[in-house]
Amino acid sequence: MPDTMLNPQDTLMFAEAAEAGAVIARQFAANAETVKALAASLRANPPRGIVTCARGSSDHAATFAKYLFETRLGLLTTSAAPSIASVYGTAPALADMLAIAISQSGKSPDILATVDAAKSAGARTVAMVNVADSPLAGQVDTLLPLHAGPERSVAATKSYITSIASLLNLAAHWSEDAELLAALETAPALLAQAWACDWTPLVEQLATARGLYVIGRGIGFGIAQEAALKFKETSGLHAEAFSAAEVKHGPMALVGPDFPLLVFRQADETAESVDELVREVVARGGQVLIAGEPVDGAIHLPVPTAHPAIEPMLQVQAFYRAVNALSVRRGFNPDQPPHLAKVTETL
Repeated sequence: MPDTMLNPQDTLMFAEAAEAGAVIARQFAANAETVKALAASLRANPPRGIVTCARGSSDHAATFAKYLFETRLGLLTTSAAPSIASVYGTAPALADMLAIAISQSGKSPDILATVDAAKSAGARTVAMVNVADSPLAGQVDTLLPLHAGPERSVAATKSYITSIASLLNLAAHWSEDAELLAALETAPALLAQAWACDWTPLVEQLATARGLYVIGRGIGFGIAQEAALKFKETSGLHAEAFSAAEVKHGPMALVGPDFPLLVFRQADETAESVDELVREVVARGGQVLIAGEPVDGAIHLPVPTAHPAIEPMLQVQAFYRAVNALSVRRGFNPDQPPHLAKVTETL
């Protein structure tokens, strides 16, 4: 039976997500020399492209990586399908590629098989993994521990944010982007501010909802994917992630007063098209919650102002607190989602 007596601030999900600012500060300090050395090596011998390998929330971080690396470095970035190696027993031609595996546990057989195949094919391998003595950590050329610390709640939070932070840190050093590097120095404090943001309107509006779309675009799309998963996982609420561009096709048929949108908006080149979508849905009588700059007619969810590349990380931090409260409001325990386990080992 759902636990209706739980205080939202007593959950493991709440406690662990609240640590995000402190853990990325720890990660940046601990990984500083390794990241600088890796970035220098990648500048000296650039890969012909990047392939990511991940499952679940980590794969949503991989979506973020695609937009981040392609916009900041101009390198084609694609997500590997782990079953190609683990089930079909084959491997694409990955010579001279950079393969980045992202994982909380570092022991899922399909991820291990994919990294092994990539390495055998001639790719350079990097692991961003929370368990620093895991099989994955010992398998790669370069290990970048997430340093999130123990995560006992089934719903991953700080390990997702530390994955995003690790990707940002690598991209900033690799591209020698002084502006982004300076922004990352402020990220721990901004995450603390994001955690304090009041997203009560989300809890109130979705307490009795039956479904919604979660919208992002560009580097914000991976955040939308993560939020949609957390709605299903913690709150029994069906949510589907779409790009602000893709939702304008067939999916718009469902949008209306009883089918809300949660929109993640960052202040970059995608902002205008996202705002246009929000205005269109509002004009149709649809209900829209928007994280980022406000749009007339939409319910505003505040987040700290920041460099556009780190805005999504701040938005998901504020979201985690809200979805934890929503879970309890809807009669669930976010630490114990039905039919789920903390570590999923797929072949």
